[in-house]
Amino acid sequence: MNRLPISPSRALRTLAGIVLTVTAALLLAAPPAAAHPMPHSVLLLDVHETSVSAELELPAGDFSRASGITLDDSTTAEELSERTPAIRRYLAAHVHLTTRQGKAWSVAFGAMALGRTSQTSTGTYRELTVRATLTPPAGGDPRRFVLDYDAVVHQVVTHTVLVSVRQDWAAGKVADSATQVGVIRIDPRTMTIAPLTVNLESGSFWSGTYAMFRLGAHHILEGTDHLLFLLILLLPAPLQAAGRRWSGLVTGSVAVRRIARTTLAFTLGHSAALAVSAFGRLDIPAQPVEVFIALSILVGAVHAMRPLFPGHEAVVAGVFGLGHGLAFSLTLAEMNLSTPQLALSLAGFNLGIECVQLLLVLLALPSLILLSRLRRHSVVRSACAALTACAALGWLLDRLGLANPVARAADGAGTHTSQLLAVLATAALLATAWMTTAWVSSRQSPVRTSRPAGTDPSRPSG
Repeated sequence: MNRLPISPSRALRTLAGIVLTVTAALLLAAPPAAAHPMPHSVLLLDVHETSVSAELELPAGDFSRASGITLDDSTTAEELSERTPAIRRYLAAHVHLTTRQGKAWSVAFGAMALGRTSQTSTGTYRELTVRATLTPPAGGDPRRFVLDYDAVVHQVVTHTVLVSVRQDWAAGKVADSATQVGVIRIDPRTMTIAPLTVNLESGSFWSGTYAMFRLGAHHILEGTDHLLFLLILLLPAPLQAAGRRWSGLVTGSVAVRRIARTTLAFTLGHSAALAVSAFGRLDIPAQPVEVFIALSILVGAVHAMRPLFPGHEAVVAGVFGLGHGLAFSLTLAEMNLSTPQLALSLAGFNLGIECVQLLLVLLALPSLILLSRLRRHSVVRSACAALTACAALGWLLDRLGLANPVARAADGAGTHTSQLLAVLATAALLATAWMTTAWVSSRQSPVRTSRPAGTDPSRPSG
């Protein structure tokens, strides 16, 4: 009988040995970068009407290896300041822009800072941030250029540079998220770094204005503090003040007029402050403005519990609206827009704010009127005012430097705008249906059931 040249058991052992050997070889041959991804550079572009602002985010370790300029965990701000001229010279030699016809752009490097950051799978590392202004020659188009960039990449061959547009008003891009337009890396076949051609879509004034309208709408929806201030100021609008208490109701038409005046005054106040600060290019510190807003909400909450300025809600709304307008202006100030762009942005931003604000007031109006006619209105009103006061105190402490969970929870409420609108819309429908049913019933039953003298359940006190 013929025998097999090798037994099955030996064949299996041989096969297992081959599999283990190949697997080990593959693991040992894998480059270290696969197990330890290296951070990449980021070039963020803000496209303006006549120039481009850039922010370079460079991993300090790779930058030091490529430039020979030491930047590590022990580098202080003073040492960075001393090395700034050398950093600028290095970057000037490795960052060039030209028009598509080959005419050179002007590149000016400005402020620098060292910080700590992290990218996906890299862990925390030190990062050098450099700001620059890129200006095309006469007749050049800031939306179309050729970027010849090889900083760090010319020495660290595994390094990549992600180029993204962060802001482009004319194309309707004004939000915080950046859109990637290209990647710069070395070609391993030729060991060359090809220039990146940036060709952005044509922009228009309409795109920028509409983007600002959407930004204004999102700003008021996500600004929990602005919404709370307006709603808490409207809460006692259907009530009549008697001394230092809310006692009795005004008519529905009077309540509507009060709400309209208060809303209009708030609108005029923040619109005026927004226009003055934006066109005046005022450099307003953010912290005092944010503290003022928290105080305005606290005052409004106390007023909803006990009348502080009955009948003068519109005046107070206008005054506090100035502070809220200054907060809105901080958003526009960061964009460095030209005067025509700023004028259109102001109109679009304001219109977005007012449209959403009007929608919210219309949705809240039926519920406010119905709420004022409930037996337990004073309890519900006081509870809403107390919750608002807690949020205001949390914001006030947070904005004075004392972080707290109340402020975080109040800020988190601004992320649930869809649910807020759904609740307001549902409450408005129910309140309207209830009031309509009550009105129809009163028309059909002119004779009322007698009540004991001196009682009126529709008159809340508090």
